[in-house]
Amino acid sequence: MARPFGSDPMSSGNINKSAVLTVRPLRCLAPVFPSQPDPSAPPSSQYASIPPTGPFPPGATPFFPFFVPNDSQKPAQHRSYPIPSPVPLNSFKTPVSASGNGDIGTSRRNSRNHTVVDEDGNSLSDSYDNSFERNMETGNEFNDKVRVIRRKVQSKSGVPVSNTDVAIESLVNKMLISFNLVGMDGFHQANSDKELVDRVLIVFNLLRRKITQLDDKKEAIPGVAKRPDLRAGTICMSKSVRANTMKRIGSVPGLDVGDIFFFRMELCLAGLHAPSMAGIDYMTVKVSGNDEPLAVSIVSSGGYDDEGDDGEVLIYSGQGGVQRKDKQHMDQQLVRGNLALEKSLHKANAVRVIRGLKDFASPTGKVYVYDGLYKIHESWVEKGKSGCNIFKYKFVRIAGQPEAFTLWKSIQQWKDGATTRPGVILPDLTSGAENLPVCLVNDLDGEKGPAYFTYAPHLKYTKPFPSTKSSVINCNCATGGCQSNTNCPCVQRNDGQIPYTSLGVLLSHNALVHECGNMCICPINCRNRVSQAGLKMRLEVFKTKDKGWGLRSWDPIRSGSFICEYAGVVISENGIDSDDNYIFDSTRTFEPLETQPSDEPVKFPFPLIISARNEGNVGRFMNHSCSPNVYWQPVIRENQDESYFHVGFFAIKHIPPMQELTFNYGMVLADKAGPRRKKCLCGSSKCKGFFY
Repeated sequence: MARPFGSDPMSSGNINKSAVLTVRPLRCLAPVFPSQPDPSAPPSSQYASIPPTGPFPPGATPFFPFFVPNDSQKPAQHRSYPIPSPVPLNSFKTPVSASGNGDIGTSRRNSRNHTVVDEDGNSLSDSYDNSFERNMETGNEFNDKVRVIRRKVQSKSGVPVSNTDVAIESLVNKMLISFNLVGMDGFHQANSDKELVDRVLIVFNLLRRKITQLDDKKEAIPGVAKRPDLRAGTICMSKSVRANTMKRIGSVPGLDVGDIFFFRMELCLAGLHAPSMAGIDYMTVKVSGNDEPLAVSIVSSGGYDDEGDDGEVLIYSGQGGVQRKDKQHMDQQLVRGNLALEKSLHKANAVRVIRGLKDFASPTGKVYVYDGLYKIHESWVEKGKSGCNIFKYKFVRIAGQPEAFTLWKSIQQWKDGATTRPGVILPDLTSGAENLPVCLVNDLDGEKGPAYFTYAPHLKYTKPFPSTKSSVINCNCATGGCQSNTNCPCVQRNDGQIPYTSLGVLLSHNALVHECGNMCICPINCRNRVSQAGLKMRLEVFKTKDKGWGLRSWDPIRSGSFICEYAGVVISENGIDSDDNYIFDSTRTFEPLETQPSDEPVKFPFPLIISARNEGNVGRFMNHSCSPNVYWQPVIRENQDESYFHVGFFAIKHIPPMQELTFNYGMVLADKAGPRRKKCLCGSSKCKGFFY
């Protein structure tokens, strides 16, 4: 039965109708907690009376809300302050969403520029994050940023432009068939392997790059950022192109410590960290008969006051505390992700840690590094820079894992000259011929280096090939280089599109790339001269355990990035020496990046054969693999009636620092004599056992 307005349900006296009530919107109401339990009563859960271990840092207050001292136990200076009722740990329930993704978090927008900000405080308009979020009422995921774009992007005629047009839909369907991602087995999706994770991420990046290329032809819309990563992520999610869909505590199948990601959506698609915005991911487990949240992963990328310089210890700040448009700070609350971290402290479960580090290639970008499993050892409350209370959690890395963040720190010290790279034989193998030094390293045995050769950074021609067209017109893009949406003849030879992004990422892997030639007047930093501008990353030639000398990078390599070309001397088919181990032969058959390519694999109009035995660059040290992380792409530079063909090496997927770079050497045609068959030691599950 409803009681009269203004009545006190706890009394039976008269109604005070003159009392002023504080009425708040329903969404602002705080949860109602049970009253303070009897201290003499037995604990109601396994966590009820177990305080976290200390000691705490100076000035820090242990925040264990499940025990409140009585007046005799309170310090004198705190006795006059009201103390809230203790909150039993099992009184909080994790909201169960439709897809079980836990707390996705909320988006916060800057009222000035409408920039979406993630839980780590990072701008989502820099093409390194995304703004997927969850409707907390319906439990459905939606993409607020894409919704805004669909509302704002219109053609000049006023007709809305669809983000999933016929061309993109057709491309997606071909990719899914090519990479065998149609109708995947549910169990395999929930418990994926390395091969499936790689396929999912490769498709995401190929699709993102293709959308980038299409967007590059469109005119910019004021106030609307082009976000191909959001569109690619939306499509992948809608097509169920994702791996490890089942949440788990601990390691994730198909993912290794040290793996890198350039987009938050990649973490979600791989199953490493489900929320595409929130920094804390958690799942519900049964504890004393109740569903309770436990943390499964965190992302630390500088948005909060984290302390992460130590490679083995991370002081992680809780989430929340900035919820108003005027950026006024508030005390963080022990709810959702923060509560899950507190419970993981007591449960002592492993938590995956992903660190967001600065991307050397982009001033606003980040690289997300999977740093392995940690355990939470301590928790406390302290005053943040804003003067409000924030939760702090001490994460300690579990011993025995491969290096990840500590390796990045070591590499940075090598670059800064603070420490010397162990095993260095030569600090610069190129003797200054490249933009960046390439060191020669052997930390395995006493071998002092490979057989003598002359370092040549570029391919040498004795005679160029004839032009593929009757007459080639060179560009006159003197200022700023070639751009899309222009009548530049070099752009028109690439079907009206620049083949690279501003970061040097190849946008389409299945086409002959026409770069600007020597007669073009555009500068060397033109977007259409990527393979001519030299090395953009620090490489090293190193002694492998069983494959001779190999090549790897100190820097992380983004999927589609140009690495180097295969330099040497162009020779004829008759000039091939069967004992030459440094031959690149474009007439061999190569496995395409896509198993069922949508188009015929591109080939050189003329056979290109290169010998790097006596003269060559770092490309000559790249070993063979049956499951490579690098592929070669034909590049042509034309001047009037002459054509100069080149072989550019590009990354198939993201490649972490110090991981060997390999490509597939291809198979010699049956009717041609070639080098002797050699035993393959790539160690891949798809290894054929030999190569040429």
